[in-house]
Amino acid sequence: QVQLVESGGGLVQAGGSLRLSCAASGTIFSIYSMGWYRQAPGKQRDLVATMTSGGRLNYADSVKGRFTISRDNVKKTVDLQMNSLKPEDTAVYYCNHNFRDWGQGTQVTVSS
Repeated sequence: QVQLVESGGGLVQAGGSLRLSCAASGTIFSIYSMGWYRQAPGKQRDLVATMTSGGRLNYADSVKGRFTISRDNVKKTVDLQMNSLKPEDTAVYYCNHNFRDWGQGTQVTVSS
């Protein structure tokens, strides 16, 4: 059974940075796509960034140039570096494995 544990969320002022990390277990990891999604109150869960096993990247237009996804196949982790944060980035951020499995989420709050 795949388990995903996120960390690194918190409260930050607009313009600041945060780094989220997701540790996976119960998976081969390296052969699967990994990603980050977010859900703001009252809204649907949306894609933030994904990275395939081959390194292909996909970012939401709203985060391009500000967020960077990376993965370590040895440590079985996927990170999301978030810079130039905006209040509209406030959401619960979820780690995703193979477009199927989800972590419990970590709250990111950006104050204006």
